[in-house]
Amino acid sequence: MDLDAFRRGLDAWLDDHADELRPEYEGSGSLDQQVAQLAKVKRLTFDVGWMRWGWPERVGGLGGSNLYRAYLGEAVTERDLWEPGFSALHEVLAPTMIDYAAPALAAVMVPRLLRGDEMWCQGFSEPGTGSNLASLTCRAVRDGDVWRVTGQKVWTSLAQYSQRCVLLTRTGTAESAHRGITALFVDMEAPGITVRPIGAMHGHDEFCEVFFDDVAVPLDRTLGTEGQGWSVAMDILPFERSTALWHRTAYLHHRLQQLVASAAPGSLDAAEVGEATQLVYAFRARSRATQHRLAAGGRLGPETSVDKVLMATAEQAVFDLAGTGLAAEVSVGGGPVSARWRAEFLYARAATIYGGSAEIQRNIIARRLLELGDER
Repeated sequence: MDLDAFRRGLDAWLDDHADELRPEYEGSGSLDQQVAQLAKVKRLTFDVGWMRWGWPERVGGLGGSNLYRAYLGEAVTERDLWEPGFSALHEVLAPTMIDYAAPALAAVMVPRLLRGDEMWCQGFSEPGTGSNLASLTCRAVRDGDVWRVTGQKVWTSLAQYSQRCVLLTRTGTAESAHRGITALFVDMEAPGITVRPIGAMHGHDEFCEVFFDDVAVPLDRTLGTEGQGWSVAMDILPFERSTALWHRTAYLHHRLQQLVASAAPGSLDAAEVGEATQLVYAFRARSRATQHRLAAGGRLGPETSVDKVLMATAEQAVFDLAGTGLAAEVSVGGGPVSARWRAEFLYARAATIYGGSAEIQRNIIARRLLELGDER
């Protein structure tokens, strides 16, 4: 199927099944409802094949370009059928699972993620390490045919709903901290794991602390080889800063249009609307260029920090504008529609922090793309 035929077929199918796909709640709903809605949309689109396009056949896909996946995300997001903040988590973890997991494990696990039968989380950040991922202290020690994991992770998205975790652990004492890290694929129901959601000001407690107390992880759940965890992380992070943002281009464009249509006459400054529109389209153009570069066989790397900076800037511009044009909704919430604007405004405050802070992204751009040297 060529891409144009895929687009026409998907659009027609989404329109024909609008009632079945539509959320059962108004506005943003609760986090429980959002997670259930995401699983429903994944299941329905997977079972008829749409979700399978763009993924390798060896993991249950139908083959073809990643552009199929990008368009599916945009089309579903524009119809408000899922929450775009975490609808693309499979775009972060599935590619790395395909590249680093044993083929038999990937063949079993990836279809479960794509169909929505499972949620996976990403165990990277730790208390006290800030953005210095290489300083992690969560440790795994070999004990016969298992790893025994002890430590803590924090800001782990949707850990309370997840069946699996891609976990970075320290397994070595090499002089280079980067070479002493190993990635594991952990069952979240294993004895010794405790998950504690963190209260968030926008009302959806999607971030968690996760504690590991002598958790046994089979050796065959190692991703890559022992000590290769830094390579796994460097494979995941560019996806987190680019492919996982494809859905947000459609989301921001859609919400900006709704904002302009619903704001009180005279409440929006034309110059500010123009600036927000320019930022959204710049992000959208950059994101599509990344999609096409990947489709042409390119590798994702430090240049994806540009995508992340543009996303954060555009998101804050759109919802800062909402704070002006929909001041009552943003200030006090109210019904489901107003509550959604308020939650989105508050969540946008973190856009320059999650996934790597804006300062870190600009350092990557300066040092690794522009070759401006280390900080002095």
